Formats: sequence, structure tokens, C-alpha cells
Amino acid sequence: MINYGDPEASIIKAFRNRGYKATPQRIAISRYILSNHEHPTAQKAHLEVKKTHPTVSLATVYSTIRILKDMGLVMELNLSQGETRYDPNTEAHAHLLCIRCGCLIDWSDPIMGELISKVSAEANFTVIGSSLDLKGICDGCGQKEGSPPPRAAAND
Repeated sequence: MINYGDPEASIIKAFRNRGYKATPQRIAISRYILSNHEHPTAQKAHLEVKKTHPTVSLATVYSTIRILKDMGLVMELNLSQGETRYDPNTEAHAHLLCIRCGCLIDWSDPIMGELISKVSAEANFTVIGSSLDLKGICDGCGQKEGSPPPRAAAND
């Protein structure tokens, strides 16, 4: 678990505990991904980290993200637009995805954890991950257009 009071020390410790070198590039990539609640893509992380570490490669970004996933510090989100984004919030929650601007918002409610517990108990099933993606129009896009689009079927 990352100590957000001293994230860099926590990142270094997490890497070393798993037998990985805590390079400046890995630390910068981890800091960016773990502090970004906009669910960045690997390409976005690469562009941002390159500002301070110009020699960092996209391969290093992907390998660092893989390590963060293996440590349980980020979730991989495979969205319908064909892009993969990363979420440092690994607690049970839903993603609200605007189909117009592409913003992705976390939505949390205790009912999510309760639902997972109920499914686990009633189905004798161990849940190791979950994803609930709700597509729609964010408030900003809805106000720009003046009215929301027609409601889609629940299984879209």
C-alpha cells in the first residue's frame, strides 16, 4: 500500500520488496499514474513523464504499469473505445464514461462492496476483481448540447 504522505518512499519500498530496481523513471511513472485520477493511458503517462525524464521509453512505461498492476496498485480498464486506461483506485467502484468527451469519473457507494460480498457468499465465488462501466453524457457535455441523447437500452 502506498503511503500518500510520502509516496516516493512508499513507491521505492514497494519496488524493492518485489525485487525490482527503483529507477528514477519508474518512480516518476509510478508517481504520475498513482496520483492521477483521470485514468491516464500509457501514452499519456509517457508524454507527461518525458517532460522531466526525456529518455524514458514507452516500453518502460508499459513495464512499470505491469509491475504496478502485479502489486495491486492500479487497475487496467479496457474501455469500449479501444483504449486502455489505468486507475489507481482499486476499491470497488463504478466508472462513468462520457461518450462525447471521453471523461471517466469514479463513482463509489457502499453498495458496490456489499454487492460483491453478496455475490461471493451466495454463489460460493471468490471475486478477485470487478468492473462496472456506465456510459452516458457528463453534465458538461449535456449542458453544451442543451439536452441529453435518447436513453439507450440497459445492455448497450
